[in-house]
Amino acid sequence: MVKLGGATLGSHDTTIKDIVELQQQGKSLVVVHGGGKLITDWLEKQGIATRFVHGERVTDEATLEVVISVLAGLVNKEIVAEINALGGMAIGISGVDGAFIQGRIKEKELGYLGEVVEVNPAPLEALLKSGYIPIIAPVSLHAGKPEKAPPVLNINADAVAGEIAAAIGAERLIFLTDVVGVCDQSGNLLPRLSPDEAEALVTSGVASGGMIPKIKACLKALSGTSTACIIDGRQQHALLNEIEGRGGGTTIQK
Repeated sequence: MVKLGGATLGSHDTTIKDIVELQQQGKSLVVVHGGGKLITDWLEKQGIATRFVHGERVTDEATLEVVISVLAGLVNKEIVAEINALGGMAIGISGVDGAFIQGRIKEKELGYLGEVVEVNPAPLEALLKSGYIPIIAPVSLHAGKPEKAPPVLNINADAVAGEIAAAIGAERLIFLTDVVGVCDQSGNLLPRLSPDEAEALVTSGVASGGMIPKIKACLKALSGTSTACIIDGRQQHALLNEIEGRGGGTTIQK
């Protein structure tokens, strides 16, 4: 199970090649992608202000339209196209497709940002069985939605990755980020953490901003997954190196 951070995908990137290589080796992969930077760019073009609370995007109705368009459209299809162009087999879906992910409003102040309440793995299993890599855009169905609320919710991609990894019992969850991993107060990389140590970093405020949802997602994943890693996706062949045991970053393990 792989989570691609939007900031780690670029023209220099080797992640797509790594994904195709791993598929050709016979490995079953599930990929969740973000796209936060691109969403912010498109919101700016529309003159819509961006606000974050605890590393998560406040999503009003206008923002939600851009989020759905960019994640389930532009970003998702570009990743799928690149994998297929390199000889891989990928199909893009969102949490809405096949009622795959159900979400509910997380906190009123975050607007239409949801939290996952249910994962239905059947669409994933069908794609994996047919030899495809599911490429997942992190939006969900709005479960039990009030009458005038939108039918789709924005969901933090890190949280989606953690929930799916737990639901399908993934062998491991790998976050590709634009930082070296989880660091201590002095900025030194912490290569190995227990779940308790990881949780303490969040509680104490040492882990902040976008690292909070990543660590929380790793802890969620560990209910069904043996290992969760947060690695620097800007490094050449970071994903391949991690799978082959030559990775850096931070590993959280029971």
